Amino acid sequence: MARMTGSWLSGPTAALPKKPYGAEPDKFRGESLGLPQSGPGSLVPTGRRVGALMIDWLMAAGVSAAFLGSNAFGGALSTITLLVWFVVGVAAVTISSFTPGQFFLGISVARIDGPVKVGFVRALARSLLLVFVVPAVITDADGRGMHDRATGTALVRTR
Repeated sequence: MARMTGSWLSGPTAALPKKPYGAEPDKFRGESLGLPQSGPGSLVPTGRRVGALMIDWLMAAGVSAAFLGSNAFGGALSTITLLVWFVVGVAAVTISSFTPGQFFLGISVARIDGPVKVGFVRALARSLLLVFVVPAVITDADGRGMHDRATGTALVRTR
């Protein structure tokens, strides 16, 4: 019985990757992924991630309001905004590995398994998980959201 309950009663450290006994913990976020501590290629802090999301969302809301015209404050604004944000996010990450908000803040979506483009399938899966918000809020020891872990991606600095 202790084995069944031990996984959730052990606290948040139970989800950490298992390291050999006596191994040192990571010195910085992204070390276990082979990323640098700072500068280009390092993991992005949460504040910049949220800032990029807000820029993208405001841009999508502006496009939606322009599309709806005088009916902008009806019930369809939020739905159209979500659709615009989703389509722009998938297209932009597939083509250039960053959304407009991420570009402004010097962030890029990168695959952690190699220096190749994210691709349509990963961008689509990542955006679908972002729509539900919860996977992005739950993070691991490196600060990556569950949507990034599921798709094998990470948000890294470009400058």
